Amino acid sequence: MTDEALRLTARVTGVVQGVGFRYWTARKADELHLKGTVRNSADGSVELVAEGSAADVDSIVKWLHSSHAPGRVENVDFQVSGATGEFHDFRIID
Repeated sequence: MTDEALRLTARVTGVVQGVGFRYWTARKADELHLKGTVRNSADGSVELVAEGSAADVDSIVKWLHSSHAPGRVENVDFQVSGATGEFHDFRIID
């Protein structure tokens, strides 16, 4: 693993709205020192963009797939690319 910052772009589907998913995802992202955003989508999914170290990005992906994530995650479609550095913190977008 390198020290290069990575960007995770994810779409989470299942029962992930109205269950505190964005709040708990933001708390986990803060714990992992990730920067980015999480927001509900009109189709009932949640969109997550997070930037940080490879280890921290890997940790949040594992958390999303675990029983610790709130609601009922059915699928996580995600891509990992180089970080852009555009975020200064982690925010929930309404």
